[in-house]
Amino acid sequence: MAASIPPSTQRMPAWLKKRLPAGGSPAGVARGLRQRGLHTICEQGRCPNRGECFARGVATLLVMGPACTRSCAFCAVQRGRPAPLDPEEPARVAAQVAVMGLRLVVITSVTRDDLPDGGALHLAAVTRAVQRRCPGVAVELLVPDFQGSSAALKTVLAAGPQVLAHNLETVPRLYPAVRPQADYGRSLELLRRAAQEGGALVKSGLMLGLGESRAEVDRALVDLRRAGCVILTLGQYLAPSPAHHPVVEYLHPQVFAALGRRALAMGFKAVAAAPLVRSSYLAEHYYCQGLGAGRGESEVDQP
Repeated sequence: MAASIPPSTQRMPAWLKKRLPAGGSPAGVARGLRQRGLHTICEQGRCPNRGECFARGVATLLVMGPACTRSCAFCAVQRGRPAPLDPEEPARVAAQVAVMGLRLVVITSVTRDDLPDGGALHLAAVTRAVQRRCPGVAVELLVPDFQGSSAALKTVLAAGPQVLAHNLETVPRLYPAVRPQADYGRSLELLRRAAQEGGALVKSGLMLGLGESRAEVDRALVDLRRAGCVILTLGQYLAPSPAHHPVVEYLHPQVFAALGRRALAMGFKAVAAAPLVRSSYLAEHYYCQGLGAGRGESEVDQP
Protein backbone atom coordinates (compact mmCIF):
# COMPACT_ATOMS: atom_id res chain seq x y z
CA MET A 1 0.00 0.00 0.00
CA ALA A 2 1.25 3.46 -0.84
CA ALA A 3 1.52 5.44 2.38
CA SER A 4 1.19 8.69 0.43
CA ILE A 5 -2.40 7.88 -0.55
CA PRO A 6 -4.74 8.98 2.23
CA PRO A 7 -7.98 7.09 2.85
CA SER A 8 -11.30 8.79 2.25
CA THR A 9 -12.67 10.62 5.27
CA GLN A 10 -16.20 10.29 3.90
CA ARG A 11 -18.49 7.73 5.50
CA MET A 12 -19.71 4.93 3.28
CA PRO A 13 -22.59 6.51 1.38
CA ALA A 14 -26.12 5.17 1.43
CA TRP A 15 -26.01 3.94 -2.15
CA LEU A 16 -23.42 1.33 -1.16
CA LYS A 17 -25.70 -0.28 1.42
CA LYS A 18 -28.10 -2.96 0.31
CA ARG A 19 -30.49 -5.53 1.69
CA LEU A 20 -30.81 -9.16 0.75
CA PRO A 21 -33.81 -9.54 -1.57
CA ALA A 22 -36.75 -11.61 -0.40
CA GLY A 23 -36.92 -15.21 -1.59
CA GLY A 24 -34.20 -17.60 -2.56
CA SER A 25 -31.85 -19.57 -0.35
CA PRO A 26 -28.31 -18.19 -0.15
CA ALA A 27 -27.43 -20.85 2.43
CA GLY A 28 -28.61 -23.59 0.06
CA VAL A 29 -26.29 -22.50 -2.74
CA ALA A 30 -23.33 -22.21 -0.38
CA ARG A 31 -24.10 -25.61 1.12
CA GLY A 32 -24.17 -27.28 -2.31
CA LEU A 33 -20.83 -25.74 -3.19
CA ARG A 34 -19.26 -26.94 0.05
CA GLN A 35 -20.60 -30.45 -0.45
CA ARG A 36 -18.69 -30.60 -3.72
CA GLY A 37 -15.58 -29.04 -2.24
CA LEU A 38 -15.83 -25.96 -4.45
CA HIS A 39 -14.93 -22.34 -3.77
CA THR A 40 -16.43 -19.11 -5.04
CA ILE A 41 -14.89 -15.71 -5.56
CA CYS A 42 -18.17 -14.39 -4.16
CA GLU A 43 -17.16 -15.64 -0.72
CA GLN A 44 -13.38 -15.55 -0.96
CA GLY A 45 -13.46 -12.00 -2.38
CA ARG A 46 -16.19 -10.81 0.02
CA CYS A 47 -18.36 -9.57 -2.82
CA PRO A 48 -21.14 -7.25 -1.61
CA ASN A 49 -23.56 -8.90 -4.05
CA ARG A 50 -23.07 -12.48 -2.90
CA GLY A 51 -26.34 -12.65 -0.93
CA GLU A 52 -28.35 -11.44 -3.90
CA CYS A 53 -26.60 -13.71 -6.38
CA PHE A 54 -26.83 -16.78 -4.15
CA ALA A 55 -30.55 -16.04 -3.66
CA ARG A 56 -30.90 -16.15 -7.46
CA GLY A 57 -28.95 -19.42 -7.63
CA VAL A 58 -25.91 -17.78 -9.23
CA ALA A 59 -22.28 -18.00 -8.11
CA THR A 60 -18.88 -17.39 -9.68
CA LEU A 61 -16.78 -20.50 -9.18
CA LEU A 62 -13.15 -20.17 -8.07
CA VAL A 63 -10.93 -23.02 -9.22
CA MET A 64 -7.35 -24.14 -8.51
CA GLY A 65 -7.77 -23.66 -4.78
CA PRO A 66 -8.43 -20.70 -2.45
CA ALA A 67 -4.81 -19.58 -2.02
CA CYS A 68 -3.23 -17.08 -4.45
CA THR A 69 0.47 -16.69 -5.21
CA ARG A 70 0.17 -12.91 -5.55
CA SER A 71 -0.41 -10.18 -2.99
CA CYS A 72 -2.58 -7.53 -4.64
CA ALA A 73 -3.39 -4.74 -2.21
CA PHE A 74 -7.09 -4.64 -3.11
CA CYS A 75 -7.97 -8.33 -2.92
CA ALA A 76 -9.47 -10.31 -0.04
CA VAL A 77 -8.46 -13.72 -1.41
CA GLN A 78 -6.00 -15.44 0.91
CA ARG A 79 -2.32 -15.45 -0.01
CA GLY A 80 -0.03 -18.37 0.47
CA ARG A 81 1.36 -21.57 -0.99
CA PRO A 82 -1.34 -23.28 -3.06
CA ALA A 83 -2.03 -26.99 -2.90
CA PRO A 84 -1.44 -29.22 -5.93
CA LEU A 85 -4.15 -29.11 -8.57
CA ASP A 86 -7.07 -31.51 -8.06
CA PRO A 87 -7.67 -33.54 -11.24
CA GLU A 88 -11.24 -34.24 -10.10
CA GLU A 89 -12.14 -30.56 -9.83
CA PRO A 90 -13.31 -30.13 -13.46
CA ALA A 91 -15.90 -32.90 -13.01
CA ARG A 92 -17.12 -31.41 -9.71
CA VAL A 93 -17.45 -27.98 -11.29
CA ALA A 94 -19.46 -29.46 -14.15
CA ALA A 95 -21.74 -31.28 -11.71
CA GLN A 96 -22.35 -28.05 -9.80
CA VAL A 97 -23.14 -26.12 -12.98
CA ALA A 98 -25.62 -28.83 -13.98
CA VAL A 99 -27.67 -28.45 -10.79
CA MET A 100 -27.55 -24.64 -10.85
CA GLY A 101 -29.46 -24.53 -14.12
CA LEU A 102 -27.54 -21.57 -15.54
CA ARG A 103 -27.39 -20.40 -19.15
CA LEU A 104 -23.95 -18.86 -18.54
CA VAL A 105 -21.49 -19.72 -15.82
CA VAL A 106 -18.56 -17.55 -14.76
CA ILE A 107 -15.45 -19.43 -13.70
CA THR A 108 -12.36 -17.72 -12.35
CA SER A 109 -9.23 -18.78 -10.55
CA VAL A 110 -6.55 -17.66 -8.18
CA THR A 111 -3.27 -16.71 -9.83
CA ARG A 112 -0.95 -19.73 -9.90
CA ASP A 113 2.50 -18.40 -10.72
CA ASP A 114 3.85 -21.64 -9.21
CA LEU A 115 2.63 -23.64 -12.22
CA PRO A 116 4.58 -23.67 -15.51
CA ASP A 117 1.48 -22.78 -17.53
CA GLY A 118 -0.22 -20.70 -14.83
CA GLY A 119 -3.00 -23.28 -14.67
CA ALA A 120 -4.06 -22.89 -18.31
CA LEU A 121 -4.47 -26.63 -18.91
CA HIS A 122 -6.61 -26.94 -15.79
CA LEU A 123 -8.84 -24.03 -16.83
CA ALA A 124 -9.23 -25.62 -20.25
CA ALA A 125 -10.15 -28.94 -18.62
CA VAL A 126 -12.78 -27.22 -16.46
CA THR A 127 -14.25 -25.52 -19.52
CA ARG A 128 -14.46 -28.75 -21.50
CA ALA A 129 -15.96 -30.65 -18.56
CA VAL A 130 -18.75 -28.06 -18.30
CA GLN A 131 -19.35 -28.19 -22.05
CA ARG A 132 -19.63 -32.00 -21.99
CA ARG A 133 -21.90 -32.16 -18.93
CA CYS A 134 -23.96 -29.05 -19.71
CA PRO A 135 -24.28 -28.59 -23.49
CA GLY A 136 -25.74 -25.21 -24.30
CA VAL A 137 -24.34 -23.51 -21.18
CA ALA A 138 -22.04 -20.63 -22.09
CA VAL A 139 -18.74 -20.34 -20.21
CA GLU A 140 -17.13 -17.08 -19.17
CA LEU A 141 -13.54 -17.50 -18.00
CA LEU A 142 -12.01 -14.75 -15.87
CA VAL A 143 -8.32 -15.54 -16.14
CA PRO A 144 -5.03 -14.33 -14.63
CA ASP A 145 -2.32 -12.86 -16.87
CA PHE A 146 -0.34 -16.14 -17.16
CA GLN A 147 2.80 -13.98 -16.76
CA GLY A 148 2.41 -12.97 -20.38
CA SER A 149 2.48 -16.49 -21.86
CA SER A 150 0.78 -16.50 -25.26
CA ALA A 151 0.89 -20.33 -25.25
CA ALA A 152 -1.10 -20.46 -22.00
CA LEU A 153 -3.69 -18.07 -23.38
CA LYS A 154 -4.04 -20.12 -26.56
CA THR A 155 -4.54 -23.25 -24.46
CA VAL A 156 -7.46 -21.62 -22.65
CA LEU A 157 -9.01 -20.17 -25.80
CA ALA A 158 -8.77 -23.52 -27.59
CA ALA A 159 -11.22 -24.93 -25.04
CA GLY A 160 -13.86 -22.60 -26.50
CA PRO A 161 -15.12 -20.29 -23.76
CA GLN A 162 -17.74 -17.85 -24.99
CA VAL A 163 -16.25 -14.98 -22.96
CA LEU A 164 -12.59 -14.42 -22.10
CA ALA A 165 -12.28 -11.92 -19.26
CA HIS A 166 -9.23 -10.38 -17.66
CA ASN A 167 -9.50 -7.30 -15.46
CA LEU A 168 -7.14 -4.33 -15.71
CA GLU A 169 -8.44 -3.39 -12.23
CA THR A 170 -6.86 0.08 -12.16
CA VAL A 171 -4.80 2.66 -14.06
CA PRO A 172 -1.08 2.23 -14.84
CA ARG A 173 0.16 4.75 -12.24
CA LEU A 174 -1.43 2.77 -9.40
CA TYR A 175 -0.12 -0.66 -10.38
CA PRO A 176 2.95 -0.55 -8.09
CA ALA A 177 0.70 0.12 -5.09
CA VAL A 178 -2.34 -1.95 -6.06
CA ARG A 179 -1.04 -4.79 -8.28
CA PRO A 180 2.72 -4.94 -7.62
CA GLN A 181 3.21 -8.36 -9.27
CA ALA A 182 1.19 -7.47 -12.36
CA ASP A 183 1.90 -5.25 -15.35
CA TYR A 184 -0.58 -2.97 -17.11
CA GLY A 185 0.93 -3.50 -20.54
CA ARG A 186 1.04 -7.25 -20.06
CA SER A 187 -2.65 -7.35 -19.17
CA LEU A 188 -3.55 -5.21 -22.18
CA GLU A 189 -1.52 -7.51 -24.42
CA LEU A 190 -3.41 -10.55 -23.12
CA LEU A 191 -6.71 -8.88 -24.01
CA ARG A 192 -5.39 -7.86 -27.42
CA ARG A 193 -4.22 -11.39 -28.20
CA ALA A 194 -7.54 -12.84 -27.07
CA ALA A 195 -9.40 -10.46 -29.37
CA GLN A 196 -7.10 -11.33 -32.29
CA GLU A 197 -7.59 -15.07 -31.75
CA GLY A 198 -11.35 -14.60 -32.05
CA GLY A 199 -14.06 -17.00 -30.92
CA ALA A 200 -14.66 -15.37 -27.54
CA LEU A 201 -15.99 -12.00 -26.50
CA VAL A 202 -13.30 -10.07 -24.65
CA LYS A 203 -14.23 -8.50 -21.32
CA SER A 204 -12.43 -6.41 -18.71
CA GLY A 205 -13.14 -4.23 -15.70
CA LEU A 206 -11.87 -1.40 -13.52
CA MET A 207 -12.32 -0.61 -9.84
CA LEU A 208 -12.71 3.10 -9.16
CA GLY A 209 -11.96 5.10 -6.03
CA LEU A 210 -8.37 3.94 -5.60
CA GLY A 211 -6.96 7.40 -6.29
CA GLU A 212 -7.12 7.50 -10.07
CA SER A 213 -7.99 10.68 -11.96
CA ARG A 214 -10.85 10.93 -14.46
CA ALA A 215 -8.31 11.48 -17.24
CA GLU A 216 -6.52 8.27 -16.26
CA VAL A 217 -9.80 6.34 -16.36
CA ASP A 218 -10.56 7.73 -19.80
CA ARG A 219 -7.11 6.70 -21.00
CA ALA A 220 -7.64 3.16 -19.70
CA LEU A 221 -10.96 2.93 -21.54
CA VAL A 222 -9.27 4.01 -24.76
CA ASP A 223 -6.59 1.35 -24.21
CA LEU A 224 -9.22 -1.34 -23.63
CA ARG A 225 -11.14 -0.50 -26.78
CA ARG A 226 -7.96 -0.48 -28.85
CA ALA A 227 -7.13 -3.90 -27.42
CA GLY A 228 -10.47 -5.26 -28.64
CA CYS A 229 -12.42 -5.35 -25.38
CA VAL A 230 -16.21 -5.29 -26.01
CA ILE A 231 -17.71 -5.88 -22.54
CA LEU A 232 -16.77 -3.54 -19.69
CA THR A 233 -17.52 -3.39 -15.97
CA LEU A 234 -16.93 -0.35 -13.76
CA GLY A 235 -17.51 -0.52 -10.01
CA GLN A 236 -16.60 1.15 -6.74
CA TYR A 237 -13.57 -0.22 -4.89
CA LEU A 238 -14.34 -1.22 -1.30
CA ALA A 239 -11.40 -2.08 0.95
CA PRO A 240 -11.79 -5.59 2.42
CA SER A 241 -9.96 -4.54 5.61
CA PRO A 242 -7.88 -1.69 7.07
CA ALA A 243 -4.77 -3.57 5.95
CA HIS A 244 -5.72 -3.27 2.29
CA HIS A 245 -5.32 -0.30 -0.03
CA PRO A 246 -7.56 2.50 1.27
CA VAL A 247 -10.64 3.83 -0.46
CA VAL A 248 -9.63 7.30 -1.62
CA GLU A 249 -12.98 8.36 -3.06
CA TYR A 250 -16.59 7.19 -3.14
CA LEU A 251 -17.91 8.01 -6.60
CA HIS A 252 -21.54 9.06 -6.94
CA PRO A 253 -23.81 6.84 -9.08
CA GLN A 254 -24.17 9.72 -11.55
CA VAL A 255 -20.40 9.60 -12.15
CA PHE A 256 -20.67 5.91 -13.01
CA ALA A 257 -23.61 6.63 -15.31
CA ALA A 258 -21.60 9.29 -17.16
CA LEU A 259 -18.62 6.95 -17.50
CA GLY A 260 -20.93 4.24 -18.80
CA ARG A 261 -22.32 6.55 -21.47
CA ARG A 262 -18.79 7.57 -22.39
CA ALA A 263 -17.75 3.93 -22.76
CA LEU A 264 -20.72 3.11 -24.99
CA ALA A 265 -19.92 6.11 -27.17
CA MET A 266 -16.38 4.71 -27.52
CA GLY A 267 -17.75 1.49 -28.99
CA PHE A 268 -18.07 -0.97 -26.11
CA LYS A 269 -21.01 -3.26 -26.86
CA ALA A 270 -22.05 -3.82 -23.25
CA VAL A 271 -21.24 -1.73 -20.19
CA ALA A 272 -22.11 -2.31 -16.53
CA ALA A 273 -21.30 0.86 -14.61
CA ALA A 274 -22.60 1.40 -11.08
CA PRO A 275 -21.06 1.48 -7.58
CA LEU A 276 -21.77 -2.15 -6.68
CA VAL A 277 -21.05 -3.63 -10.08
CA ARG A 278 -18.49 -6.40 -9.97
CA SER A 279 -16.85 -8.31 -12.80
CA SER A 280 -19.36 -11.16 -12.98
CA TYR A 281 -22.49 -9.29 -11.84
CA LEU A 282 -25.38 -10.02 -14.25
CA ALA A 283 -22.81 -11.62 -16.54
CA GLU A 284 -25.39 -13.43 -18.67
CA HIS A 285 -27.25 -10.17 -19.35
CA TYR A 286 -24.12 -8.38 -20.54
CA TYR A 287 -22.97 -11.41 -22.51
CA CYS A 288 -26.21 -11.23 -24.50
CA GLN A 289 -25.66 -7.53 -25.08
CA GLY A 290 -22.11 -8.23 -26.17
CA LEU A 291 -23.42 -10.64 -28.78
CA GLY A 292 -25.29 -7.72 -30.27
CA ALA A 293 -28.79 -8.36 -28.93
CA GLY A 294 -29.56 -4.66 -28.55
CA ARG A 295 -27.45 -1.75 -27.49
CA GLY A 296 -26.40 -1.84 -23.83
CA GLU A 297 -27.35 0.63 -21.16
CA SER A 298 -24.70 2.45 -19.19
CA GLU A 299 -26.46 1.94 -15.88
CA VAL A 300 -27.68 -1.20 -14.16
CA ASP A 301 -30.15 -1.57 -11.33
CA GLN A 302 -28.35 -1.02 -8.05
CA PRO A 303 -27.16 -4.43 -6.84
